[in-house]
Amino acid sequence: MSERTAVRQAPTRAERQARTREELLAAAERLFVSRGFHATTLDAVADAAGYTKGAVYSNWSGKEDLFLAVYERRVDRFLPQVRRTLAAAPTAGDGLVALVAAHRSQQDQEADHWLAVFLEFWTHVLRHPEHRARFAAAHLRYVDELAVGVERWAAESGAALPFDARRLTVAVSIMTTGLGLERLTQPDLIDAPFVVDVQRFVMDSLITHSGGTPRRTP
Repeated sequence: MSERTAVRQAPTRAERQARTREELLAAAERLFVSRGFHATTLDAVADAAGYTKGAVYSNWSGKEDLFLAVYERRVDRFLPQVRRTLAAAPTAGDGLVALVAAHRSQQDQEADHWLAVFLEFWTHVLRHPEHRARFAAAHLRYVDELAVGVERWAAESGAALPFDARRLTVAVSIMTTGLGLERLTQPDLIDAPFVVDVQRFVMDSLITHSGGTPRRTP
């Protein structure tokens, strides 16, 4: 191998910076999920990733900026799942129910702890309005993806949406999030199958209200 080839194969500065950023994001996500937003420090994130605190500040302005980057990264990972599920399902309605079933059947600690830290940061944003726009933008990225499925479902089933698809999707998403939070404290009352049943009930009710007959899937 020539010296020139070896030099070309060495990581570039941009590649090293991207790797550092990715390792810091991964460490931050682990700590936010396990400890919570307020209990996680930037020093702890730097230590967990094997870097100095200066490396954190060279990428993010503070803890809120870092958490939002973690949230945006999770949305980036979630969107392909939404698209694959909707594309593979026989109907858009089946796809929407399958997404709720897959998401709410996750009983592992990571999923539960992420829901808890998500609520923690949400309440933090209410007191720090300078972060609201970015938080809402990340939130709406997956809401808008789901709203496309809702519009397809309405067209296929003949359901007349009482609100525009985005507002309805936000309402149903918040309902399922709220049920997920209730499950953390009342697992005997609220379980994953019940959340799916409520989703089906909402969809069936909209079809019935429009004069149609809900289609039952096995």
